[in-house]
Amino acid sequence: MSRVLIAGESWISQSTHIKGVDSFTTSAYVTGVEPLRRALEGRGHEVTHLPAHLVPGQFPGDAEALARYDVVVLSDIGANSLQLSPEVFERGTPGADRIEALRGWVGDGGGLLMVGGYLSFTGFEGKAAYRNTALHEVLPVELLPEDDRVELPAGGRPSAVDAGHPALGGVTGEWPPLLGYNRVRPRPGTEVLATLAGDPLVAVAVYGAGRSAVFTSDCSPHWAPPAFCERWDGYARVFGGLVEWLSR
Repeated sequence: MSRVLIAGESWISQSTHIKGVDSFTTSAYVTGVEPLRRALEGRGHEVTHLPAHLVPGQFPGDAEALARYDVVVLSDIGANSLQLSPEVFERGTPGADRIEALRGWVGDGGGLLMVGGYLSFTGFEGKAAYRNTALHEVLPVELLPEDDRVELPAGGRPSAVDAGHPALGGVTGEWPPLLGYNRVRPRPGTEVLATLAGDPLVAVAVYGAGRSAVFTSDCSPHWAPPAFCERWDGYARVFGGLVEWLSR
C-alpha cells in the first residue's frame, strides 16, 4: 500500500444566464478526481485529495510534511497555486518554497506523478508554467515554452511502447481513444512507455534517489472520456502501476 496525495482535479464553474433584459449567475463546485481515486483505492492505496482551491494554503511546504506520503500526484493544478501561498501573495511576506521542497523530496526518495490537463506541464496559454520552476528538472520530460495542448476531437488511440514495464501495471490489448494531451519531449535516459500521436503519453525516469513519471493526457473528462476512465479495466492498471513503480 502506498500513501498518495493528489493535488488539483477540482474547479469552480460560474455561468451567466441572460433572459431578455435580466441576467443572473450560478456557481458550481466540480471534482474530476473520482476515477483516479477509485482506481488507486481499489488497488489498496491510501488516497488523500487536496482540492485545487486548498492547494495555495495547504500544500505540504517542507520535507517533514511531504514525508507523510509516498507519492505526490499533481493533476490540473498550475505552478502558481503551489508557489503563491496566502502569506506570499496576499500579505507580501516570505513563505515556504514548496516547489523547491518537492524537488528535494523527490531527490531524497519520493515519487512524483504529473497528470495532464489545461493547467499541467506548460498548459493553456502557458499558465501552468512549470517550465520556469525547479520542478522542471525533476520531470522525465522537457516542457514546451508555449501552450502545449494538443486537442484530438476525433480521438487518438494510445500505443504502448513497452507494455511489459511494471509502471504500466500489466495492461494488455488496445487502449481506448483519448481526446487530447500536453505535448512534451523526452529527456535523455527517459523511458517512454506509451505514446499518443507520436508524442510521450507515459514516461518515467529516476531522479536522484527518487522517481518521477508523467501521464500527459487527463485522468478524467474531457480528454479522458468515460470509455477510458470509467469502463476500461486498463485505467486502474496504468495508474496503479505508475504509483506502485514510483513508490518502490
